[in-house]
Amino acid sequence: MSAYLICAFLIGVIAGLRSLTAPAAVSWAAWLGWLRLEGTPLAFLGYSATPYIFTVLAIGELIADQLPKTPSRKAPPGFIARIVMGALCGGAFAAHAGSLAVGACAGAVGAIVGTLGGYEVRAALARLFGRDLPAALLEDVVAIAGAFFLVSRG
Repeated sequence: MSAYLICAFLIGVIAGLRSLTAPAAVSWAAWLGWLRLEGTPLAFLGYSATPYIFTVLAIGELIADQLPKTPSRKAPPGFIARIVMGALCGGAFAAHAGSLAVGACAGAVGAIVGTLGGYEVRAALARLFGRDLPAALLEDVVAIAGAFFLVSRG
């Protein structure tokens, strides 16, 4: 399996953890030239305003996730959003190789794995810590650091 498909899958996993962290990281990478998206249907990710928009949305998601009334990531709207964002970001990793659709599929699968696996890991950590906040913050760190690591390798 080629490296871009592994990255597409892994950025999908990140989208499964935090749906807007992945596109924020991918759009910054595109804007900085780390991911070459010019001439692809995903070129908009590299437009000058896109990283700022996704960053504001990602920060909002990080805050909202800490609120007690935030719905489960496994509820249909959140789950679907994670799959869509995983597909978008996975496609971005594979677009330069002409395999946008394959990368999108890998990203979508990664998002499913990240959503379900992230839920289980976070629940286990919350039980271990005796409360959810430390587990949620640890998940935030993993998502942000993982996204940065992936896009910096482009």
